[in-house]
Amino acid sequence: MSAIIKTEQEIEKMRVAGRLAADVLQMIGQHVKKGVTTNELNQICHDYIVDVQKCIPAPLNYGSPPFPKSICTSVNHVICHGIPADKKLKDGDSVNIDVTVIADGYHGDTSKMFVVGKPSILTERLIRITQECLYLGIKMVKPGARLGDIGYAIQKHAESHDYSVVREYCGHGIGANFHEEPQVVHYGKPNTGESLQAGMCFTIEPMINAGKRYSKVMPDHWTVVTKDRSLSAQWEHTLLVTETGVEILTLRDDETIDRIINH
Repeated sequence: MSAIIKTEQEIEKMRVAGRLAADVLQMIGQHVKKGVTTNELNQICHDYIVDVQKCIPAPLNYGSPPFPKSICTSVNHVICHGIPADKKLKDGDSVNIDVTVIADGYHGDTSKMFVVGKPSILTERLIRITQECLYLGIKMVKPGARLGDIGYAIQKHAESHDYSVVREYCGHGIGANFHEEPQVVHYGKPNTGESLQAGMCFTIEPMINAGKRYSKVMPDHWTVVTKDRSLSAQWEHTLLVTETGVEILTLRDDETIDRIINH
């Protein structure tokens, strides 16, 4: 099963869904502060997606067992798929908020790291290097490049800073389905894997650990944590391979394509 090449009409729907997903992350930032619970953040995002955007939060009831919330909130040593709960955020906490919006049948998927109060030097550095990993992966995207080129760029940068790349979870094709081919792993060898073609849409979403790469799934069957309890960080964008390079469908107002490509 290879990647689904999107038509012009589908690409336009992906652009709309991507912009809406980015808007949710821009909206929620002011609410991430000491004393708020991730459940409260979930409710704010849910109401915004459903009532304001008139869209559907893709995570809600997705999978087996059904994911019980509308966003993923992964705090500190949680790698991904953190379920919003009633524990209050405290100073120094880092939290990844992962949002997927369904608009007119198409998915926009993106995540961003937030910090409550002032981050430790370790937290700030891990978050920054992980974002750099994402940007280096995005720079590799163009027709004729291969998936291994993306994984290699991310792995090389993370490991050069003595961080590790989570291997059990990866980016993915996206469109009318939440998860499509291809799988986009965040490690690998250059010039290996599927060749990229214009019209492909997929996510890059590196999960980088301050400690070892090993993960475990909690008894809720969703929450993934670092085995050694070390900090983890993640950033994600939904991308379109264009005739000449890449379009970031979930670009936020605090980013520019020039900054990313020329990083």
